[in-house]
Amino acid sequence: MLSNLSRWLTFAVALLYGVLGAALFLLQEQLAPVFAWKVTSFMTMTIGGWCLGNAWLAFISARRWDWKRIYPSLLYLWLFGISQMLVMASFRDKLNLEHPIAWLYLLTLAVNVLAALVASLDWLSARPSRAFHRQALTLGQRWPAFAFVLFVGFLGLYGLTAPLGAPGTNGGIFPEIMSLFTLRSFGAFYLCLALGVVPLFWEKNLQAVLHQAFAAYGLIFFITLAAFLYLHLFDFTTRPGGLAYFGAYLIVGLPLLAVFRQYGTGNSNP
Repeated sequence: MLSNLSRWLTFAVALLYGVLGAALFLLQEQLAPVFAWKVTSFMTMTIGGWCLGNAWLAFISARRWDWKRIYPSLLYLWLFGISQMLVMASFRDKLNLEHPIAWLYLLTLAVNVLAALVASLDWLSARPSRAFHRQALTLGQRWPAFAFVLFVGFLGLYGLTAPLGAPGTNGGIFPEIMSLFTLRSFGAFYLCLALGVVPLFWEKNLQAVLHQAFAAYGLIFFITLAAFLYLHLFDFTTRPGGLAYFGAYLIVGLPLLAVFRQYGTGNSNP
């Protein structure tokens, strides 16, 4: 019963993130002025990209629902919902709840947190056995993954701790100046991305690694697409840090296409 509940809550999270993400991604100019806090159109589309990516990750994980392969993806999703809710709580005096889109954002995070609590209890009670396929990541593959965790984790911690005006916060990497609320929200997102990859260093089930990459690919796709649609905001000559923003996604996203073609997407039995 607990497993069914956690699975259907994960489907509900996918639906809510899908609706929210589609609205923010497609109607960014209309919704930016009425969002839960002060953001620009590009920031709104980027947050919409997070949500669409989360929708895909939650849906494909709930559809497969095999703990030994989906747990790294769900770990990211659980941490994302909890961390974003904590960011909102810490900036509650800055919240703007006059528009339904803000309430939809709050509702989505609340259901995400509920799904995290129920699914984590389900995971602990199920105690899934480790299915060994082979050493999932070779030494050559571990170094790029380790570099990703260090780089993205650093961005996350920096975004969560840096004061306004610190290097990189005034359009140095992201091409627009962020409020402290937005900076903390972005920092939480990046830190959760990095932490979601950490279990893969000791995971020996190749299908779990492939599923994690495939489930997270929606995040890479939609966030990169948003950046390309707002490419005119980037000035790589005077603010070369913008290259790191693109590079973090492209360097990971493009090679993964070849990985999926050769090894699959994590849908096979170990």
